[in-house]
Amino acid sequence: MSKKILLVDDAVMFLQIQKDFLKMSTLRIECARDGEEALGITRESRPDLVVMDLHMPVMNGADCCAAIKADPELRSIPVVMATNSSSREDHELCRRAGCDELLTKPFERGPYLNMVRRYIPELDRREPRVPCTAKARFQAFRVSMTGTVMDISVRGIYLATEFRLDVGTELVLAFALSEGGSDLIQAKGMVRWANPEAGRRKRSYPPGVGIEFTAVTAESQAILRRYLARQGV
Repeated sequence: MSKKILLVDDAVMFLQIQKDFLKMSTLRIECARDGEEALGITRESRPDLVVMDLHMPVMNGADCCAAIKADPELRSIPVVMATNSSSREDHELCRRAGCDELLTKPFERGPYLNMVRRYIPELDRREPRVPCTAKARFQAFRVSMTGTVMDISVRGIYLATEFRLDVGTELVLAFALSEGGSDLIQAKGMVRWANPEAGRRKRSYPPGVGIEFTAVTAESQAILRRYLARQGV
Protein backbone atom coordinates (compact mmCIF):
# COMPACT_ATOMS: atom_id res chain seq x y z
CA MET A 1 0.00 0.00 0.00
CA SER A 2 1.27 3.49 -0.89
CA LYS A 3 2.54 5.71 1.90
CA LYS A 4 0.50 8.81 2.74
CA ILE A 5 1.55 12.41 3.19
CA LEU A 6 -0.69 15.17 4.53
CA LEU A 7 0.00 18.70 3.27
CA VAL A 8 -1.50 21.50 5.36
CA ASP A 9 -1.59 25.14 4.27
CA ASP A 10 -4.27 27.79 3.87
CA ALA A 11 -2.50 29.07 0.73
CA VAL A 12 -3.45 27.03 -2.34
CA MET A 13 -0.23 28.08 -4.08
CA PHE A 14 1.98 26.35 -1.49
CA LEU A 15 -0.16 23.21 -1.58
CA GLN A 16 0.18 23.11 -5.36
CA ILE A 17 3.96 23.62 -5.25
CA GLN A 18 4.32 20.62 -2.94
CA LYS A 19 1.95 18.49 -5.01
CA ASP A 20 4.01 19.32 -8.10
CA PHE A 21 7.19 18.23 -6.30
CA LEU A 22 5.56 14.90 -5.38
CA LYS A 23 3.51 14.20 -8.49
CA MET A 24 5.90 11.61 -9.94
CA SER A 25 6.06 9.68 -6.67
CA THR A 26 3.84 6.81 -5.56
CA LEU A 27 2.78 8.67 -2.38
CA ARG A 28 -0.90 9.24 -1.64
CA ILE A 29 -1.35 12.98 -1.09
CA GLU A 30 -4.00 14.46 1.18
CA CYS A 31 -4.49 18.17 1.81
CA ALA A 32 -6.01 20.35 4.54
CA ARG A 33 -6.48 24.12 4.73
CA ASP A 34 -6.25 24.64 8.49
CA GLY A 35 -5.09 22.89 11.67
CA GLU A 36 -8.53 21.72 12.72
CA GLU A 37 -9.13 19.98 9.39
CA ALA A 38 -5.60 18.53 9.50
CA LEU A 39 -6.14 17.10 12.97
CA GLY A 40 -9.32 15.36 11.84
CA ILE A 41 -7.63 13.87 8.78
CA THR A 42 -4.66 12.74 10.88
CA ARG A 43 -6.92 10.95 13.33
CA GLU A 44 -8.88 9.29 10.54
CA SER A 45 -6.26 8.31 7.98
CA ARG A 46 -2.98 8.21 9.97
CA PRO A 47 -0.61 9.73 7.37
CA ASP A 48 3.04 8.71 7.36
CA LEU A 49 4.15 12.36 7.34
CA VAL A 50 2.51 15.75 7.96
CA VAL A 51 3.98 18.89 6.40
CA MET A 52 2.18 21.85 7.95
CA ASP A 53 2.30 25.64 7.75
CA LEU A 54 2.54 27.55 11.02
CA HIS A 55 0.24 30.49 10.38
CA MET A 56 -3.30 29.35 9.47
CA PRO A 57 -6.86 30.29 10.46
CA VAL A 58 -9.17 28.30 12.77
CA MET A 59 -6.27 26.37 14.37
CA ASN A 60 -2.68 27.29 13.67
CA GLY A 61 0.01 24.74 12.85
CA ALA A 62 1.68 24.83 16.25
CA ASP A 63 -1.57 24.03 18.08
CA CYS A 64 -2.34 21.22 15.63
CA CYS A 65 1.17 19.79 15.98
CA ALA A 66 0.92 19.92 19.77
CA ALA A 67 -2.41 18.08 19.64
CA ILE A 68 -0.92 15.37 17.42
CA LYS A 69 2.11 14.93 19.68
CA ALA A 70 -0.10 14.84 22.81
CA ASP A 71 -2.13 11.92 21.44
CA PRO A 72 -0.48 8.56 22.25
CA GLU A 73 -1.95 7.05 19.08
CA LEU A 74 -0.64 9.81 16.82
CA ARG A 75 2.57 11.09 18.41
CA SER A 76 4.81 8.81 16.32
CA ILE A 77 3.67 10.52 13.10
CA PRO A 78 6.43 12.91 11.97
CA VAL A 79 5.32 16.53 11.71
CA VAL A 80 7.40 19.01 9.72
CA MET A 81 6.48 22.64 10.34
CA ALA A 82 6.87 25.25 7.60
CA THR A 83 7.35 28.97 8.17
CA ASN A 84 7.89 31.81 5.74
CA SER A 85 10.33 33.62 8.01
CA SER A 86 13.53 33.03 9.92
CA SER A 87 11.88 34.48 13.03
CA ARG A 88 13.38 32.98 16.19
CA GLU A 89 9.98 33.31 17.87
CA ASP A 90 8.24 31.32 15.11
CA HIS A 91 10.89 28.61 15.21
CA GLU A 92 10.71 28.37 18.98
CA LEU A 93 6.91 28.14 18.81
CA CYS A 94 7.18 25.21 16.39
CA ARG A 95 9.78 23.40 18.47
CA ARG A 96 7.74 23.81 21.66
CA ALA A 97 4.83 22.23 19.80
CA GLY A 98 6.99 19.11 19.32
CA CYS A 99 7.63 19.21 15.57
CA ASP A 100 10.22 16.85 14.14
CA GLU A 101 11.75 19.35 11.73
CA LEU A 102 11.49 22.93 10.48
CA LEU A 103 11.21 23.93 6.83
CA THR A 104 11.49 27.50 5.56
CA LYS A 105 9.45 28.89 2.69
CA PRO A 106 9.76 29.38 -0.23
CA PHE A 107 10.25 25.65 -0.83
CA GLU A 108 13.01 24.39 -3.12
CA ARG A 109 12.44 21.06 -4.86
CA GLY A 110 15.73 19.35 -3.93
CA PRO A 111 15.77 20.15 -0.18
CA TYR A 112 12.03 19.48 0.04
CA LEU A 113 12.32 16.00 -1.47
CA ASN A 114 15.36 15.22 0.68
CA MET A 115 13.25 16.09 3.72
CA VAL A 116 10.44 13.77 2.61
CA ARG A 117 12.95 10.95 1.99
CA ARG A 118 14.15 11.14 5.59
CA TYR A 119 10.68 10.15 6.79
CA ILE A 120 9.36 8.20 3.80
CA PRO A 121 12.22 6.38 2.03
CA GLU A 122 9.61 4.85 -0.28
CA LEU A 123 9.45 8.22 -2.05
CA ASP A 124 12.00 6.82 -4.51
CA ARG A 125 10.38 3.41 -4.91
CA ARG A 126 10.37 2.73 -8.62
CA GLU A 127 7.24 2.01 -10.55
CA PRO A 128 7.37 -1.21 -12.60
CA ARG A 129 9.25 -0.67 -15.85
CA VAL A 130 8.39 -2.34 -19.13
CA PRO A 131 10.65 -2.90 -22.15
CA CYS A 132 10.17 -0.40 -24.93
CA THR A 133 11.90 0.44 -28.21
CA ALA A 134 11.04 3.94 -29.33
CA LYS A 135 13.12 6.47 -31.20
CA ALA A 136 13.37 9.68 -29.21
CA ARG A 137 14.26 13.26 -29.99
CA PHE A 138 15.46 15.38 -27.14
CA GLN A 139 17.02 18.75 -26.50
CA ALA A 140 19.56 19.76 -23.88
CA PHE A 141 21.54 22.99 -23.74
CA ARG A 142 19.56 24.07 -26.82
CA VAL A 143 21.12 21.24 -28.81
CA SER A 144 18.89 18.65 -30.52
CA MET A 145 19.91 15.02 -30.09
CA THR A 146 18.50 11.53 -30.62
CA GLY A 147 18.35 8.26 -28.74
CA THR A 148 16.26 5.16 -28.13
CA VAL A 149 13.91 4.55 -25.22
CA MET A 150 14.76 1.10 -23.82
CA ASP A 151 12.28 0.89 -20.94
CA ILE A 152 9.57 3.06 -19.50
CA SER A 153 7.50 3.61 -16.36
CA VAL A 154 5.06 6.24 -15.23
CA ARG A 155 7.99 8.12 -13.69
CA GLY A 156 10.67 7.95 -16.36
CA ILE A 157 12.65 6.13 -19.04
CA TYR A 158 16.02 4.63 -19.80
CA LEU A 159 17.38 6.44 -22.83
CA ALA A 160 20.14 4.84 -24.86
CA THR A 161 22.21 7.55 -26.53
CA GLU A 162 25.73 8.16 -27.76
CA PHE A 163 25.70 11.64 -26.26
CA ARG A 164 27.27 12.05 -22.85
CA LEU A 165 24.86 13.67 -20.39
CA ASP A 166 25.73 14.50 -16.81
CA VAL A 167 23.47 13.81 -13.83
CA GLY A 168 21.21 16.82 -13.32
CA THR A 169 20.97 17.70 -17.01
CA GLU A 170 17.48 18.90 -17.94
CA LEU A 171 15.91 17.67 -21.16
CA VAL A 172 12.88 18.22 -23.36
CA LEU A 173 11.76 14.89 -24.86
CA ALA A 174 9.45 13.61 -27.56
CA PHE A 175 8.93 9.97 -28.59
CA ALA A 176 6.12 7.84 -29.99
CA LEU A 177 5.00 4.55 -28.43
CA SER A 178 3.57 3.25 -31.71
CA GLU A 179 5.03 3.05 -35.19
CA GLY A 180 2.35 5.31 -36.60
CA GLY A 181 3.36 8.06 -34.20
CA SER A 182 -0.14 8.55 -32.80
CA ASP A 183 0.95 7.77 -29.22
CA LEU A 184 3.29 10.74 -28.90
CA ILE A 185 4.78 11.42 -25.48
CA GLN A 186 6.00 14.95 -24.80
CA ALA A 187 7.75 15.58 -21.52
CA LYS A 188 10.47 17.38 -19.64
CA GLY A 189 12.95 15.30 -17.69
CA MET A 190 16.17 15.26 -15.72
CA VAL A 191 19.10 12.84 -15.87
CA ARG A 192 19.12 10.97 -12.55
CA TRP A 193 21.87 8.44 -13.30
CA ALA A 194 24.37 7.83 -16.08
CA ASN A 195 25.41 4.56 -17.72
CA PRO A 196 28.49 5.48 -19.78
CA GLU A 197 30.47 3.08 -21.92
CA ALA A 198 33.30 3.11 -19.41
CA GLY A 199 32.10 1.72 -16.08
CA ARG A 200 28.54 0.90 -17.03
CA ARG A 201 26.22 0.34 -14.05
CA LYS A 202 23.71 -1.56 -16.18
CA ARG A 203 25.69 -3.76 -18.54
CA SER A 204 22.61 -5.32 -20.09
CA TYR A 205 21.79 -1.93 -21.61
CA PRO A 206 23.77 0.13 -24.12
CA PRO A 207 25.31 3.38 -22.89
CA GLY A 208 22.78 5.98 -21.92
CA VAL A 209 21.02 7.62 -19.01
CA GLY A 210 18.15 7.08 -16.61
CA ILE A 211 15.70 9.98 -16.87
CA GLU A 212 13.02 11.04 -14.39
CA PHE A 213 10.06 12.92 -15.85
CA THR A 214 9.69 16.35 -14.26
CA ALA A 215 6.72 17.49 -16.34
CA VAL A 216 4.40 15.54 -18.64
CA THR A 217 1.47 16.96 -20.57
CA ALA A 218 -1.94 15.68 -19.48
CA GLU A 219 -2.50 14.07 -22.88
CA SER A 220 0.89 12.36 -22.77
CA GLN A 221 0.24 11.15 -19.21
CA ALA A 222 -3.01 9.52 -20.37
CA ILE A 223 -1.26 7.89 -23.36
CA LEU A 224 1.51 6.60 -21.09
CA ARG A 225 -0.88 5.08 -18.57
CA ARG A 226 -2.89 3.37 -21.32
CA TYR A 227 0.32 1.96 -22.78
CA LEU A 228 1.49 0.63 -19.41
CA ALA A 229 -1.96 -0.85 -18.73
CA ARG A 230 -1.77 -2.77 -22.03
CA GLN A 231 1.58 -4.16 -20.84
CA GLY A 232 -0.05 -5.39 -17.64
CA VAL A 233 1.40 -2.67 -15.36
